[in-house]
Amino acid sequence: MEDLPRSYSRLCRESGAEPQEAVLQQLHAAPRGRLDLATQSLTLDTCRALGELLQKEAQLTELVLSDCMLSEEGATLLLQGLCANPVLRFLDLKVRGPATGGGRTWVSRPPGCRLTLEWNNLGTWEDAFAAFCRALAGNGVLRRLDLRNNQISHQGAEELALALKSNTSLQQLDLRWNNVGLLGGRALVSCLPSNRTLWKLELAGNNVPSDVLRAVEQAMDHNQDRQAASRESRARTQVLSKEVRHLREEKSKQFLDLMETIDKQREEMARSSRTSAARVGQLQEALDERHSIISALKAKLQMTEAALALSEQKAQDLGELLVTAEQEQRNQAQRQAKEHRLAQQEAAERESKLLRHLSAANEKSLLLRNQVDELERKVKSQQDQLFLTRQELTNTSAELKMRAVQAEERLELEKRRSRQSLEDAEQLRAKEVEHMTHHLEESERAMQDRVQRLEAARLSLEEELSRAKALALSERSQAEEELIKAKNQVRLEEQQHLAHLEEKLRLLAQARDEAQSTCLQQRQVVAESQARAGQLGLQLEGLRRRLEELQQELSGKDQEKVAEVTRVRVELQEQIGRLQAELTAQEALKEKVAALERQLKVMASDHREALLDRESENASLREKLRLKEAEIARIRDEEAQRASFLQNAVLAYVQGSPLRTLSPPK
Repeated sequence: MEDLPRSYSRLCRESGAEPQEAVLQQLHAAPRGRLDLATQSLTLDTCRALGELLQKEAQLTELVLSDCMLSEEGATLLLQGLCANPVLRFLDLKVRGPATGGGRTWVSRPPGCRLTLEWNNLGTWEDAFAAFCRALAGNGVLRRLDLRNNQISHQGAEELALALKSNTSLQQLDLRWNNVGLLGGRALVSCLPSNRTLWKLELAGNNVPSDVLRAVEQAMDHNQDRQAASRESRARTQVLSKEVRHLREEKSKQFLDLMETIDKQREEMARSSRTSAARVGQLQEALDERHSIISALKAKLQMTEAALALSEQKAQDLGELLVTAEQEQRNQAQRQAKEHRLAQQEAAERESKLLRHLSAANEKSLLLRNQVDELERKVKSQQDQLFLTRQELTNTSAELKMRAVQAEERLELEKRRSRQSLEDAEQLRAKEVEHMTHHLEESERAMQDRVQRLEAARLSLEEELSRAKALALSERSQAEEELIKAKNQVRLEEQQHLAHLEEKLRLLAQARDEAQSTCLQQRQVVAESQARAGQLGLQLEGLRRRLEELQQELSGKDQEKVAEVTRVRVELQEQIGRLQAELTAQEALKEKVAALERQLKVMASDHREALLDRESENASLREKLRLKEAEIARIRDEEAQRASFLQNAVLAYVQGSPLRTLSPPK
């Protein structure tokens, strides 16, 4: 912000104009990110310089141009700079007094997040305001819009309604003190169901009927509730996604650690095989040096015989393993079938339990409906009591009339008396009138207390009705959720069993293929060794003993290697099974997340419907209450008028009687 005055002065000098002192002072005194030029008379050169400055300025977020009386050309220059500024968030163009022609230029593109166009008479230019509404329909940045005191008619309100149907960002709209009227209000109400972002709409001072205002308030409350529910669902989805990401990271780390351990074990096995191979080579070289070709051939024959015996033993072991594996496979298949049947039975039992729970919930809902009917009957009884109170009120009015007639008769009797008793008669009449007024006031107070008690009873009944409805809805949603959870759990268990069986079958088939290939190789080696054995000669017993010892050592090492390899294979298979189980668990988590999202959607729709029903019921009850209050007020006014008429008639009669005229002055 320190470079703004220098940049402004430089741009003014380049255009051949002098910078305005007031603008320079505001630029020097402006806080960071805000420029206030309110009530400043900006020249055309200043507008051009400010427009170029706004194109390059990246720190200015708020601009106040209220009461500047901009011309149309100056406003166009400023707008060109604003259109190229991506960081401006607040623009104030309030104009008090007669608006200039430049106000039409601002309606082409609403900039920033907040825009104030108060006192600009935009409604007088229909084409420009229609262009503004079209730009507003496609704007995805503007959040608050102030259009107070702009002479917007019902046609302008209809254009705004069309824009609000397509707009997805505007949250607050101020249309106070315009000329929207009944047609404009209805147009705005018709567009609100398709707009889910607007949660504040002010229409005071627009000659809009009260029912339209109530509909607007209901729509705004509905949008606020929808936004709160969407925020809550987004927060829940974010939490679930974070948990899923954390689980994935942990599983990937575990998998990498497992692969590292497997690589280390492979390296150790390769190292041990290399060392054993080196030792065997050294022994073979020593034998080749000490003995002749015959001893070497005899040694090979013995080695081939030992290998043949080992291969036969391995083939037998593999055959036994294959038989045991097939038996285990059959047993596993039988167990899996039994488990599947048991799971199906458990699922059926769970489903029956859930159905029983659902029937119980239905019975509870019927009970609640009966309670609602009882509450309605109580409301009817309260209405009957109110009718009886009205009848009592009419009876009291009739009694008052009778008392008035009796008072008139007493007045006629008092006229026949002498002048001396006239003063006493007047005092008695005054006391009777005071007594009658006091009795009337007491009856009115009693009626008011009774009406208040009836209203309190009605409110309590409404609260009981709302609680009963909420309880029924919650129990029904819980039963549906339990049914969905049970079905999903049974489906997941069946999928896991099938995947486990397929993996076992695949592993057994691989083991069988490997055993067959090794048997074929050993048979080929045996055939070759038998062909060579026919050509060999005599054998040396000393070397045979030495070779037998070496063969025993080698066989022991081979057995150790085989045991180590089998152990590593078993560990790998177990780790692979755990990883597969974790993957299935992750898939189950994903399905749970999807189920939770669907439940949130269902809950949001149910909440919406319940809110709409509640709002309609509240509106109908408010209307009934208003009609009853109006009727009670009318009855009170009639009784007050009758009492005043009676009092005036009594006073007029007393003042106009001949005894009054003949009585001496006091």
